[in-house]
Amino acid sequence: MEILIIGAGLAGLCCARTLHQAGIPVQILEASDGVGGRVRTDKVEGFLLDRGFQVLQTAYPEARRVLDYPSLNLKPFYPGALVYCDGRLHRVGDPLRQPRHALSTIFSPIGTLADKLRLARLRWRVSQGSLEDLFHRPETSTLKTLKTQGFSDSMIERFFRPFFSGVFFDQELASSSRMFEFVFRMLAEGDTALPTGGIGAIPAQLAESLPEGSIRTNAPVARVEEGKAVLASGGEVLGNKVVLATDGGETARLLGKTNPFVTMSCACLYFAAPKPPVADPILILDGENTGPVTNLAVVSNVARSYAPPGFSLMQATVVGNPELPDPDLENKSREQLTRWFGPEVGGWRLLRIYRLTNALPDQRPPTPDPLSQPVRVNSWLFVCGEYQSLSSIHWAMVSGRRAAEAILQDLRR
Repeated sequence: MEILIIGAGLAGLCCARTLHQAGIPVQILEASDGVGGRVRTDKVEGFLLDRGFQVLQTAYPEARRVLDYPSLNLKPFYPGALVYCDGRLHRVGDPLRQPRHALSTIFSPIGTLADKLRLARLRWRVSQGSLEDLFHRPETSTLKTLKTQGFSDSMIERFFRPFFSGVFFDQELASSSRMFEFVFRMLAEGDTALPTGGIGAIPAQLAESLPEGSIRTNAPVARVEEGKAVLASGGEVLGNKVVLATDGGETARLLGKTNPFVTMSCACLYFAAPKPPVADPILILDGENTGPVTNLAVVSNVARSYAPPGFSLMQATVVGNPELPDPDLENKSREQLTRWFGPEVGGWRLLRIYRLTNALPDQRPPTPDPLSQPVRVNSWLFVCGEYQSLSSIHWAMVSGRRAAEAILQDLRR
């Protein structure tokens, strides 16, 4: 009998991939109309719209192990950012990877010269030891660890807060120092990139590695029992074991428990225009904390395939879930972006607004050890997903593999 996997997000797909490679038949039941969970891309009028600003850190060890990078045709961002403050954009780059911009970075008003030296020291610190070592270090908040490391208020407010609040969707920088150091290490060791086919190309590649017919979409599950899953339509699908690879709220429902998982939210606005506001494939940060936009990326500068010929695609991220109606959120975002780029923003055409209420798990301390979280509920039921581990493509993939390995251990016995 097949192993049933509920959910075709990254965790469920990686669980299925590991089992399939071991010769174990799998059946994935997915409630929506496609694979990927939150990692999906919509095609709108020739544009590729990722559901929220999502990127692949090419240094993720699990992604390197599992994914075929050449087939994804990854396009990298510039390793750094443009920061808007004092009425203009200032470049902050990685001097080790972009030495031609070292002077402009050193003399930018984003932090002090001592802050730039502390960045080098932080880079060295997070690169020491294994990733497992990193997650056994003492834990505090991101903000506290930055202050402990000696960074000035200017550096924190103008660079770290807008950059990492866009990573964790946490304006207060209350997220775990361990996750901050993990992300900083991944940024230093590899590229931040987009697949040519959109971020949804990642789960699509994983799905293609599975046998035809092993993924069933539009199949929401009402409940699971030993040996089967009962569909909302009333049908039943039999299985030897069941893996819940759904988000935290859905997993709690299927387990008959109250949802204990807190999530972070964001809004994402996509604009189209004949020409981009900047020429580089670089992230642009709100260094003045005037909001509502935390960062903006001209994603078509990174991967040209994101926009049809003759157009550019801009993506603006708003941290949190503003109570403003969509027209008001659009107008306030335009007002802010007009200060950055001038009156041309008035001619940008809004393509879509995504409001992602469950964009990421809350990453405030204490965070779990991602390699020791239990994946077994009982002899026939298993769980995986980043909600019980740590957020990121890497940890979602790892959680799926760990659930599969626990099942293989049972079968070998």
